[in-house]
Amino acid sequence: MKVIGLTGGIASGKSTVSRYLREKGAAILDADAIAHALAEPGGSLYQAYRRHFGAAVLQADGRLDRAAIGKIVFAQPEERAWIDRSVHPLIRAEIERQLAEKKIQDVPLIVLDVPLLFESGWDKMTEENCLVDVSEAVQLARLIQRDGYDEQAARARIAAQMPLAEKRRRADRLIDNNGDLPATLRQVDLLWKEWTHDGFSQ
Repeated sequence: MKVIGLTGGIASGKSTVSRYLREKGAAILDADAIAHALAEPGGSLYQAYRRHFGAAVLQADGRLDRAAIGKIVFAQPEERAWIDRSVHPLIRAEIERQLAEKKIQDVPLIVLDVPLLFESGWDKMTEENCLVDVSEAVQLARLIQRDGYDEQAARARIAAQMPLAEKRRRADRLIDNNGDLPATLRQVDLLWKEWTHDGFSQ
């Protein structure tokens, strides 16, 4: 079975593609979901955040305040660097553990769903890497509509990520998500057949 890396910029539609691949039978290793699980009280990320940031990132019930962490990291490049250095290795270790488990199961395809696939270097864990691609104009419009940002805030979040042009250069496959959903899913169907050699996939 193949191991495919799936990534995309903010508001690119990566999660939609990931859900569809799951419906088709792929085993999805969702880096964000894994990170959330590890950030629950007692988890390795929870302990790391608590040691580093202290009570400033805790809610009244003792759980992590993700919004507070997000604001700190977005505004302070040195804290983003700390996450790259200290947090990402913890997530990677758990992904590698789960990946080893999936490889001995009877699944047609394993997908690493990672927003920062290239930035983290986790693209080296896969056989092919696929970018869910959109134009900046579409990305901006979706981000404003979906999350309610004004244009300046939306552009700032886009600018904080690796440019899509660089992700396109690094990706082995592109899924053009500038159009409607059926057009996107047809592209996924074709890739599924290639990746799984399943000419009879529905």
